[in-house]
Amino acid sequence: MKVLVADQFEAAGLEGLKAAGCDVIYEPELADAALAARIGSSEADVLVVRSTKVTEPMLDAGKLALIVRAGAGVNTIDVAGASKRGIYVSNCPGKNSIAVAELAFALILALDRRVPDNVADLRAGKWNKKAYSKARGLFGRTLGLLGFGNIGQEMARRAKAFGMHVVVWSPRFQRDGKAALDALPEDLEITVLNSPEEVAERSDVLSIHLALAPETRNFVDAALLRRLKPGAFLVNTARGEVVDAAALAEAVKTQGLRVALDVFAQEPAGGTGEFVDPIVTLPGVYGTHHIGASTDQAQDAIAGEAVRVIRTYKDTGRVPNVVNLATTTPATHMLVVRHRDRPGVLAHVFEHLRGGNLNVQETENVIFEGASAAVARINLDGNPPAALLRAIQQGNEDILSLHVVELGA
Repeated sequence: MKVLVADQFEAAGLEGLKAAGCDVIYEPELADAALAARIGSSEADVLVVRSTKVTEPMLDAGKLALIVRAGAGVNTIDVAGASKRGIYVSNCPGKNSIAVAELAFALILALDRRVPDNVADLRAGKWNKKAYSKARGLFGRTLGLLGFGNIGQEMARRAKAFGMHVVVWSPRFQRDGKAALDALPEDLEITVLNSPEEVAERSDVLSIHLALAPETRNFVDAALLRRLKPGAFLVNTARGEVVDAAALAEAVKTQGLRVALDVFAQEPAGGTGEFVDPIVTLPGVYGTHHIGASTDQAQDAIAGEAVRVIRTYKDTGRVPNVVNLATTTPATHMLVVRHRDRPGVLAHVFEHLRGGNLNVQETENVIFEGASAAVARINLDGNPPAALLRAIQQGNEDILSLHVVELGA
């Protein structure tokens, strides 16, 4: 199996792929048209990326079967395009959670103690202890979290160590209710609120941990920002597009918000480049270079998980952490075929289903002990008529029985 790694990747991960029997092509500087061309010329089966964008032309350039995002989010990959072409997209969730939480708390502390301004003045030969001695402190303050996945949970643990109260809103609690709450680790001490607005109103520090999706783009808008207390802190280590940048800049100017950003809507495609965003020039705004996941510990863990995903796919055909398989299909009926385990039986069944214009959505074939008989469960997008069932039954003596189950009935 050929694996094209088109981004920076840990040496241990490259060695792990080779040890798994993969033919590894490591070209971390590839991007855009050059990457599309290399996908074609390399005939790679698997593509591994971190921040490099994967576009539709790249999906048509070769014979990719799997794309692995060496990180959590997959917003840089054309997932819909991959799904149309039957290309798996997988990620490495949770492996960088501690690293991102550590940076988020570093930014919170930097905002409270104005660490970058202290450093800048000292380097400029200025001593201003009087001004910089004024800080609120974090003990007893309230940390609000929008989103409560792996990173949000690590934030809550660190907030507890600092003596902070934690209030949370997450789409998962809205969607799954009590089941989502019951699934949380017991060591978390949080208060779940009913709306993002309630979280904003109670927060001294608001930290964003929402995945980027159509429904979360510009989720933190002017109306939500107005709910924050004057002088509150806002930290975004999730995705730049989750926050309305213009509204945030206005809130900095009019509400005295202090802001720390590790992510921006328009970031350079590579590791270095020109960067212009007016918000980072505002007083009270600190920025870092999208480095939340960039610790040695996190990158080693992500590389190890990427290797596990690829090895599992190579050895079993299954893809851990796949993000683009349908949770529901158009299937309405299941055809259950009990049969002798002999060549041609399922081909006979599928040929008749094709003749009846019935599309197979999912299928499995389970073998009985001794490998003499099996049962096939075939999900269809319609109800096979009685005449078709008789033709299937009578056309092959190795079919022992069959019946139809209405799905969702």
